Amino acid sequence: MAEPKRIVLSSGKVRYRLMVDAGSAPLRDPDTGEVLTDPETGEPLLKRQQLTITRDTAKECRTERDRILHERAAGTFVAPNKITLGEWLDQWLEYKRRDVEETTIRAYQLALVHVRDRLGHVRLQELTEDHIQDCIDEVVATGRRRGGKPGTRLAVSTVDGVLIRLKEALGRAVVRKLIANNPAQYVRVALMDKKTDKRERDKPKPWTVAEVRTFIRGIAQDRLFAPLLLSLMGLRPAEVCGQRWSDLDLDELGVINITITRTMIGNHRVLEKDTKTASGERSLPLPRGPWEALRQFRALQAAEREAAGEAYTFTGYVVVDELGMPLNTRQLREYAYRLMRELGLRQVRLYDARHSVLKALALAGVPDVILAAWAGHTNAAFTKRKYVEIEAEDMRPAADALDLFHGGDQKALT
Repeated sequence: MAEPKRIVLSSGKVRYRLMVDAGSAPLRDPDTGEVLTDPETGEPLLKRQQLTITRDTAKECRTERDRILHERAAGTFVAPNKITLGEWLDQWLEYKRRDVEETTIRAYQLALVHVRDRLGHVRLQELTEDHIQDCIDEVVATGRRRGGKPGTRLAVSTVDGVLIRLKEALGRAVVRKLIANNPAQYVRVALMDKKTDKRERDKPKPWTVAEVRTFIRGIAQDRLFAPLLLSLMGLRPAEVCGQRWSDLDLDELGVINITITRTMIGNHRVLEKDTKTASGERSLPLPRGPWEALRQFRALQAAEREAAGEAYTFTGYVVVDELGMPLNTRQLREYAYRLMRELGLRQVRLYDARHSVLKALALAGVPDVILAAWAGHTNAAFTKRKYVEIEAEDMRPAADALDLFHGGDQKALT
């Protein structure tokens, strides 16, 4: 093992220096300084790294060398590097492309914009919990960029999403031994900010049962009645727009097979892809109303195709215009909004209809495992936590039971 060498600086000061093998470090482009990655895996390319230790005494040199060798043997050594948080987030997003779809990557990029703007220049190894906590507090207070006055409060739910992505990215940096620990691990949105958000932010409520029924009655004669009914049986808008006639059994079983989706990237480009998760690919029995409406819509499209002749484009999709061209989720949403306005109903997102549907199924006593499968989830607890929000009127049966308990009906109590 090499011993420290005595050196004399130009000032005459005596110091001691030695070299120690520090393992591997990311390989950087000599011109741009960017970390080079494997084109197939997205992982950083590595090179052997040696560290120079310079101390005032030979003993201090040996102590530092022994520390590095001990941590290397234990697998806990982190070699010094100059990677910034912004650079690492770029690498992490490339790594995630192996596992998630393009729409998800875009969502991750948008979630990390606030962090990148405020902390992207900070070296990863100098990033502290205080840096991140201050950033999160600032984002909550002034992070809003659109949909209102820029520079005002950002929804706590949005900031929670930012934290989730940042914690995951920094957790990966720990695995890659770029940092020793995750400085975002214990960062939280302040309780006061959560209370303020709950008090000041109006959370749109899904339709009530009465509103759903009003909508269904009001659009019964509309051309897109059948596709809109699919939204009102719990399908996501992208699943509705991705539905093909070949995925439907309307003649015998009355079953809808959900296998592909047609979603939007940036609200302007259509992306056709598989369902978001394996559990999203599912088969559902059609209720009698949507079953019959779809049969009528199929007949209507056949008549439209015959009338249009060569002007008609058969794409196989269910949700199409009069010339056979498929509608995207934005077009379907705007179409539904117009109908809501005409009927004098509250304007709610079609996606939020899932909340109304799944809540109605839960209150009807549908078992949790069926509820999750219907929604396309693997976790029943998640389905109920996210989609089934009980309100005062939903608890009316409990109040009626208490009337009996309090003596409102003595015969029922005896």
